[in-house]
Amino acid sequence: MLEPIYAFLEALELWVLDLAASPWVYPAMFGFATVDGFFPPLPSESVLITLAVSAHSAGVPWLPLVLVMGALGAWTGDQIAYQIGTAIGTERVPFLRSERGRRIVARAERVLRRRGASFILAARYVPIGRVAVNMTAGAVRYPRRRFMIIAAIASVMWSLYSAGIGVLAAAWLGHDPLLAIGVGIVFGVTAGFAIDKVVMWFQRGRPDEDDEDPDHVAETSGERAAA
Repeated sequence: MLEPIYAFLEALELWVLDLAASPWVYPAMFGFATVDGFFPPLPSESVLITLAVSAHSAGVPWLPLVLVMGALGAWTGDQIAYQIGTAIGTERVPFLRSERGRRIVARAERVLRRRGASFILAARYVPIGRVAVNMTAGAVRYPRRRFMIIAAIASVMWSLYSAGIGVLAAAWLGHDPLLAIGVGIVFGVTAGFAIDKVVMWFQRGRPDEDDEDPDHVAETSGERAAA
């Protein structure tokens, strides 16, 4: 079952490395990060990590511009996800209708009202989690201007974090760039899921504001019914 995923990632790595010396690599990085903001199967972390390894090992592409394009693309993708949530909600999005997707959306909806900033920042490292949280933010009308600022901070942090993984992997396994890329991607994905588990554990340890205030829940439900 995992073979197609490994084959796809390997093909992606080779394609990105072939593109690394071309000026087109920068708009490609922007495009990957943008689409990944609302379509998580496209792994922009893998692209950024691969380019960071290449920049460290071969000197191309220029890493600062890769970081900028990655952050700009991530921010743009987050805004698209927010707009999709505003326009159609989360119920019509196929990958959010699964059991896990519904759980993520339900938790995001509760937590956004009380700890929106920290939740949006943490979700940026979890592929499906960030899409669910950002779409839910739009669906529940989380303040747009605040979301834009938090998403900008999250995007810059994510870009630096992903590039840092690539640079560390290249420094450790510089003699074998492809191995460094593989190790970097595995570490990045594992760290993302670890962050997700830590955040969920932390949120379970703190009761949500809505759970503590039945009147607020009733008021919110009434507002939705009226809408």
